[in-house]
Amino acid sequence: MKKLSTAAVQQQTENIIFDTHPEVSIDLSLVKAKLAQEGYQHPFLMLDTAIVRNKARRFKAAMPRVHPHYAAKANPDPRVLKTLIEEGVGFEIASIAELDLLMSLGVPAVEIFYSNPMKSRAYIQYAAEKGVEWYVIDSMEELRKIVSIKPDAKLYLRVDTPNIGSDWPLAGKFGTHLVDVREIIDEAVKLHADLAGVTFHVGSQCRNPQNWRVGIERAKTVFASMREAGLNPRLLNLGGGYPVRYVKPIPAIEIIAEVINEAIADLPETIRIMAEPGRYLVSDSACFVCRVVGTAVRNGKRWMYWDAGIFGGIIEVSEGLRYEILTQRTGSPVPWSIAGPTCDSVDVLMHDEMLPEDIQEDDFIFIPNAGAYTTSYASNFNGFPLPDVVVV
Repeated sequence: MKKLSTAAVQQQTENIIFDTHPEVSIDLSLVKAKLAQEGYQHPFLMLDTAIVRNKARRFKAAMPRVHPHYAAKANPDPRVLKTLIEEGVGFEIASIAELDLLMSLGVPAVEIFYSNPMKSRAYIQYAAEKGVEWYVIDSMEELRKIVSIKPDAKLYLRVDTPNIGSDWPLAGKFGTHLVDVREIIDEAVKLHADLAGVTFHVGSQCRNPQNWRVGIERAKTVFASMREAGLNPRLLNLGGGYPVRYVKPIPAIEIIAEVINEAIADLPETIRIMAEPGRYLVSDSACFVCRVVGTAVRNGKRWMYWDAGIFGGIIEVSEGLRYEILTQRTGSPVPWSIAGPTCDSVDVLMHDEMLPEDIQEDDFIFIPNAGAYTTSYASNFNGFPLPDVVVV
């Protein structure tokens, strides 16, 4: 038998972890047909709710014990939310505007989780009056604030966990460090607070399934400390970070689920287990369409300007996200610098992006897998219009 080299074994391992399930994106022919039939006014996101529906079902099938609560901030379009409601998905929020939107669609406040670790006193008061019961904390100060407003609130503690292998690490801004956990637990006991759960976030676009295992093991340690102090832990929130395919390979949700399902297998049924997928449920369902408003050559470098940029929905490229970019041109690839339409020098999307040399003014740009954090980030800066959302 031929012995495999170390590199070959590593490649086999990567083939097992990455790209192990077909990822379905919106059919570009639908997008192009819309343009042919209705013309173009300004940038838009075309979204297929059938894909949202299928992603919700796939998540549930992979982790039967984990109930998904959609992170509404990823794409709060009411048609997306209605689709997820029909699929039995729950919700988590970061603001009272999201709370109002969900309640207007018939979602009971008691089923909505308020997962923003830093909330204003006025927002907590409003949410409590509407019937929200579950609130995240990650500090002594937030614990005291919430208890002073809603003494019977159900609280879950966000703990710090490794973000290794995530395209956007989120550690630092939020998350209690383990050295501070005991002090918060003791304060909860002193205040007679119902500190009932633990949550963590492995980082956005997490391509390392083991981060979830580490987070779950840390949660179990915190649960033990809670019980020791006389508290009654009954919630494990696995947070978000479930990746979608842009240009990098990703672990399929089924591979992540293997790690999670094994790690939660010994948790008693009295522990409710949930997660907060956002990007995973909506990104693949949509294509972002914009247009070239002009090109220029300066000092031998090609510049291309789109009618949507950092302020128009494509802000995540500033954090390193690499979208696939499609055009209808077929010229030889050459390096382009790409910018948005505003007069702000910050509005530069990327440099040395290899795209056809024959791209011209008025050409269309298609960005697949852009259903998350595009329209929700967009603003009217400089007076440019917000992208429309067109639903199939």
